[in-house]
Amino acid sequence: MVWEETKERLKDSVADNIYKLWIEPLRCVKTDEDAIYLSGPDRYFSAYVSHNYSELIQNTVSEAGGRSRRLVFNQQIDDAQAKPETASAQRQLRLPNVPVVENRVRNLHPRYTFSEFMVGESNILAQSACRAISADNDTIGPCLFINSNTGLGKSHLTHAVAHQVLGESPMTRLHYLTAQQFSSEMVKGITNNCMDVFKQKYHENCDILLIEDVHALAGKKKTQEELNELLDAMIKRGKKVVLTANAAPRDLQGIDSDFCSRMASGLVTSIMAPDLSTRKRIVEKKAAQFQIDLEEAFVDYIAQHIQGDVRQLESAMIALNAKKNLLGGEIEKALIHEIVKSIGGVAQLLTPQMISEFVGSQFKVSMKDMQSRSRKKSLTFARQVAMYLSRKHTTESLADIGKIFNRDHSTVLHSIKKVTDLTRRDNSVEAQVDLLSDRVKQL
Repeated sequence: MVWEETKERLKDSVADNIYKLWIEPLRCVKTDEDAIYLSGPDRYFSAYVSHNYSELIQNTVSEAGGRSRRLVFNQQIDDAQAKPETASAQRQLRLPNVPVVENRVRNLHPRYTFSEFMVGESNILAQSACRAISADNDTIGPCLFINSNTGLGKSHLTHAVAHQVLGESPMTRLHYLTAQQFSSEMVKGITNNCMDVFKQKYHENCDILLIEDVHALAGKKKTQEELNELLDAMIKRGKKVVLTANAAPRDLQGIDSDFCSRMASGLVTSIMAPDLSTRKRIVEKKAAQFQIDLEEAFVDYIAQHIQGDVRQLESAMIALNAKKNLLGGEIEKALIHEIVKSIGGVAQLLTPQMISEFVGSQFKVSMKDMQSRSRKKSLTFARQVAMYLSRKHTTESLADIGKIFNRDHSTVLHSIKKVTDLTRRDNSVEAQVDLLSDRVKQL
């Protein structure tokens, strides 16, 4: 089969970790004379592979099949409709008369599941890695370390792993807790002279360990030593460990270097603040959950002005729902502005980043695309318009605007001149740029 031969060739042409994380999960739906149809775990996974590896895969397909074929990615069925028997067949089955293992999992949020997690460029690697952990495969190794600022989804993903594992394999011995809870439990074990029970619980009776906020162990040398010993034992036995913190292991303050090294022995990944398109999808999803009919302009305004912390977006939608129900009637611009101001403080000044993200959303291109070295006409024009409007509506220097796109000031100057000339010579371009400029003023 063409796809099987293609995968074998790709295995030799890409790094092992890339193959396992991005190629191996792909499934060939069908092949015809003109195209090969592939499906990934979800549409965001497929979009990432299409953006980063489509040319490599297409060339390899041509080599394997002896003919050139288009590459088509199909969105796989939703998680909620996925075949549970496929996953569970590869996992544990509970035999008759064998009691279910009781997992002491504290405070799992019912909505913190993979299906509720909003995937974007800023978090796709962390999400894919957590799915790999919960699927019990060796794609990323036994240890995963996720770091980010607060409110960006670390807890959501660790809860999602717990939900997925316990839902598919209830016999799995899984422990989820914060680093502070681990420390308190250890101190209690020392105080009550029952450390043997504590060690048995985690060293002998744990298949998956999820520990959040490791940075809270700063200065707690004894707890660090105990957890370091536990990680070493679990990793050597092939058990799974997921750790989260507010910084990468090398940047953690007050943490022993040996412990840092142990935590970094597997995949270390960061979750960044969501981009504009992801923020808009979060607002749209929350609006749908609350049955709020929100105009596109209001969605844009909320997503533009509440940046960084995803929880702030959720708070804004909760406030909007409450005020809508209390006041009744239609949602007006003044109400949106009031809520945004109460959540994010004084309305933010326009920045080149905000303008560029907005322009990208209008041209259906991402910031990553505009920052690339691609010279595609659609990307080049979007980038030039973003630079033009950034110069028009902000006081930032040419050099500062250029940095956003990994360009120097001369490129920005050229883009401004190019757009200016086009608007003078082409009425349609002038109308388009004027419309965008008016909408930028409303951000």
